[in-house]
Order: sequence, then structure tokens, then C-alpha cells
Amino acid sequence: MDLFVQPLLRSLETGSVYALAALGIIIVWRTSLVMHFAQGSMGMFSGTAVAFALNRYGLPLWQAVLVGVVVAVFLGFAVDFVIIRRLKRATSVGKEIITLGLIMVFLGLAPIIFGTDPMLLPKAIPSGDFNVGGATITYNGVANILVGVAIAAGLYVVLQKTKIGLAVRATASNDQTARLMGIPTRTVTLFSWATAGVLGMLAAVMIAPTTTVTPTFMNSVQVTALFACVLGGFQTFYGPVLAAYIIAVSSNFLKLYVSTVWGDQIMFGLILLFLLLRPNGLIGKTYMKKV
Repeated sequence: MDLFVQPLLRSLETGSVYALAALGIIIVWRTSLVMHFAQGSMGMFSGTAVAFALNRYGLPLWQAVLVGVVVAVFLGFAVDFVIIRRLKRATSVGKEIITLGLIMVFLGLAPIIFGTDPMLLPKAIPSGDFNVGGATITYNGVANILVGVAIAAGLYVVLQKTKIGLAVRATASNDQTARLMGIPTRTVTLFSWATAGVLGMLAAVMIAPTTTVTPTFMNSVQVTALFACVLGGFQTFYGPVLAAYIIAVSSNFLKLYVSTVWGDQIMFGLILLFLLLRPNGLIGKTYMKKV
């Protein structure tokens, strides 16, 4: 039993990290129609700010995370206000190239501002573990799962049940029509970028204790989050979240029962095969336009 439960619990923990990163990508896509390739590098930058505040100035972890929230919101505001809004005449491909360029910007700025030495970020809950069906999971792992699920569920409720969520969904559906109805679409996109920044920072803080904080420590999270968005479909906010957990579970079980070396490659191959059969993803929809 523990051979099934143990990898499942670890998959839920890593799936929460992927889900937060994927949520950031899909929120930006749905409101700005920009593929946010820099989600991982922005999360890396604000996550590095958390580690820097903790290691350099000795702040408690929760205060360092607040510093990271401020940095993430500032980055989100800056990218949208200074860059994205100036690209009205740019094609969708041009905007995507801009976000690819932002990766290089943040990869270059991080060592300049925070130094080149790798840093460590501790777990939010340093010790203790639960026993579930003969398998163990740390208190910190449980906290990561709960944070990921709570944030995803909270955003779903906000998007579906509140006026703010209605404004976001209207902007995502048709920006021009939403603007004609009096919805401040620029404010919606501004806070969408800020929200994506905070989600990336949280994903970085959650994954950082398993590695060292370097300019590249969020690369795998970025790639997996993009795959989750493609697999889940870009038409809904919850599809990429579901796909993130599916990818995490599939990856761990393939590595455990098929191949520790080729597990990820097999998983990505299966995703590509699935997309050949269902190009719009798990929850994606096909829209018919009459002419």
C-alpha cells in the first residue's frame, strides 16, 4: 500500500507547485492574450528576494515572504504597465518573444542584485511528519498541498462568484466588449499580472527547500506549468490546475514503475500523443464560427 500512497503524496505536493505556476500563466493568457513564458523567471526573481531577505538580513520566513509578495506585485505591475501596454500593435508572436526576452532580463538581474552565491530557503514547517497508509509525508508537505489546493479553490470561487471575477471573465471573453460595458479592463490586466507574480513567488518558495536558490532553480517548474496549460486547455482557469496534478502524479509513477531515467520523457511523449487526439486539451472546447 505504501508503494502507492508514498509517490501519490509526493505527487500532490509537487503538483501544487506546478498548479500555482500554471494558474499564473493562464490568468495572464486569459486577460491579456499573452503567453507568459517568463512566469518561472519572475517567480525565481521574487523567490530569490525572499531568500536574500532571510539570509542577508535575518528576517523570519513569513516576513521574507511578505518582501517577496511586494517584489512580485511590483514586477507584475511594471511588466504590464511599462511593456505589455505599449505593445498594442504587436502581433501575438511578437508579445511572446517579448516574454521570452524577459526571461533573459530576470536571469541577468538576479545575480547582479542578489549576488552569485547559491542560497538556501528553509521549509515553512521544519520538522514533523504524518503516517498515511504506511507512507509518510512531512508537515511541510501537507502545508504545501493545502496551500496549493486552497489558493486554486479560492481563486475559482472569486472568479465564479464575485464581481471581480465577473470582470476578469468578461475581460477574458472579449476585451473590447467588456470595455464598452464599463469594465476597467486595464486595471483587470494590471492586477492579473500582479497575481501571476505572487503565484510564481509562492511556487518558488514551496519548491526552494528541495534545492538551492539559483537563477535556474525554477526552470523545470516553468516547463511543466506550460505543459499543464496546454494539456488542461486554455479555455478555462481550472483545466491547467487539474493537468498540473495529473502531470505530477504521472511523472512520479512512471519514474517509480517504468524508468527512473526516461520517466519524464515518456510522460511528455504521452502528453503529445494525447494532444494529437484532442488538440484543445482536457477541458478545452472547440468554438465554431459561422461565416
